[in-house]
Parts: sequence; C-alpha cells; structure tokens
Amino acid sequence: MKSILKLTKITCIGLLFFTNVKTSKAQYDAMFTQYMFNEMFINPGYAGSKEAMAVTATHRQQWVNFPGRPVTTTFSLHGPLMGNKMGLGLSFLNENVGVLNRNLIYLSYAYRLKLGPGQLSFGLQGGIHNQLNRLSELKTTDGGDMQLVQNTPNLISPNFGFGIYYYTPKFYAGISIPRMIDDNVIINSVGDVVQNTKITPQKFHYYLTVGRMFTFNDNLKLKAQAMITAVQNAPLLFNINANLLIKNLIWAGVSYRSFADLSALVGVQITPHFVFSYSYDFPLTQVQNYTSGSHEFALGYLFAFKGRKVTSPRYF
Repeated sequence: MKSILKLTKITCIGLLFFTNVKTSKAQYDAMFTQYMFNEMFINPGYAGSKEAMAVTATHRQQWVNFPGRPVTTTFSLHGPLMGNKMGLGLSFLNENVGVLNRNLIYLSYAYRLKLGPGQLSFGLQGGIHNQLNRLSELKTTDGGDMQLVQNTPNLISPNFGFGIYYYTPKFYAGISIPRMIDDNVIINSVGDVVQNTKITPQKFHYYLTVGRMFTFNDNLKLKAQAMITAVQNAPLLFNINANLLIKNLIWAGVSYRSFADLSALVGVQITPHFVFSYSYDFPLTQVQNYTSGSHEFALGYLFAFKGRKVTSPRYF
C-alpha cells in the first residue's frame, strides 16, 4: 500500500475476532451460545425434527462496548412433510463484523428413516451468501489509497452443505459440514475486488453434536450437550452445556466454550409451545479488557398441526 494505515478500533476488533475465534482463520460460521435450541445452521438434517412447524429467532450482541463487535441475527422456519418422513426448512442470517456485512439464506431438506427407538435423518441444504465490505469507513493517515477509498460491491455466491442427524425423545447426535464453498474476497493492488468461490476441503468445518435429557423426577430434568468443531490444521474447538429444566417451566444452565467463554443461561417455558431464553458470555481471553461481555436472546415457537399433538415440552 502507498499509505501507512492507522486503523480504527472497528478494524482492530475485526482482526482480533478473525484470529482469536478461529485460530488464525476467518470465522467461517457465526457463533452462538444457544445453538442447542436450534441446530438448523449447524446441521440440515435437523429440519423437521420437532414433528411440528417450528420458528426460532436469535439475536446476539458480542463483546458489548467494543466498536465493530460482531452483531448477529438469525431466523429459521422448519417442519415435517409426508408423515414426518421428510423435513423442509428455511434459514436466514445477518451478521456485521467491523466493516463486513453479510447475509445468508438457505433452504434445507431432510429425509429420515426409522432406526431403533429414534429417527435417522439425512439432510442437504443450499443457498446464497451476500456480503459487503464498507471499506470507506476505515481511517488512514494518508488519503488516496485505492484499496480503501470505496466500498466493495454487493457480492453474491452460492453455498451448500449436508448433515446426518439421529434423535429420540431424549437423545440426539449429529455430524455435518454446513458450508462447503469458500467465498473469500480479495482486493488487489489496483483496488479491484476479486471473489474466490471454490470448494476447499482444507477449510471445511466439521460439526459433531450430541445431547441427552436426564429425568431426575417430575420437577427436575437435566439437558446435557456438547459440540465439537474440527478444521484441518487447527485445534479442536468444543462447547459443553448443562441446562436444568425446573418444573417444566424454568431453564437455568451454564456453558463453556474452549479457552474463550464461560456462559450462563436462563429461560422460561412460557407455554409447552413457546420458550424465551437469554444467555450472557464472560470472555476468558484478553478480550475481557475491552468489553463487558456478550448477550444473546432467543425465541422459539411450535405450531401444532391440526389433529396432531406436540410432545410437551420438546427438548431438542
């Protein structure tokens, strides 16, 4: 570059986020503490698994008080078809990280088979990514740098993924690669935006999830879960969660994200079909010097089909 850059805090937080969370790799997938209430973005085999039409919305404010922090909002809708032999889902995500704004929209399909006491589901999903880099918001010591004088155009690229999901009323396990296309954006020395859209197996993110519901008595249950994320040439990342369900009304739990966050969760099962939950993340890394933590809110609702009842409550 011709000029010596003095990036604002917006850029600094973006760089910190990319290197800290994914071990020197771009954060390919958005991060959620309450992934256990809706795994549509992790595994398309999850589509239709609640045996009723399910709607979930999540909003995450990460690293509050730090300019340029990640802010993520998701919405998903999915339900069963053909006597629960198939599932169909629609997911949307909007995320802002520093100068990056991106939108993802996916259509998911799942086909399931009866296996023992549960269902084995095979899922596929396809969709598009849209992203915009607001480079003009960056500040430099000298003007005129061709790489920073204007925003990148709105770029659209396809993506797809697959997953396998097995579940019973009290247990589930899944494995998936939700996004298989690498869609990096590169700005060359003359300021041209070049988008690389290709399948790169070395950058695949593999997700392994498992969960179990333990019933102590009619008034107390424990929902325990774990998620492992694997990427080639990077350490394994893991999430461990334990949530108590008290009198089928109150959720209360804790979560640990490997070497990154310790979280607390509370929720209310307002009705057998309607749940609201909130989680707070306390960072365990040096990020804690610049933020008061992260907040996440989630809403979930089940629409029972005419003539059918929904198990009360649905745990997974």
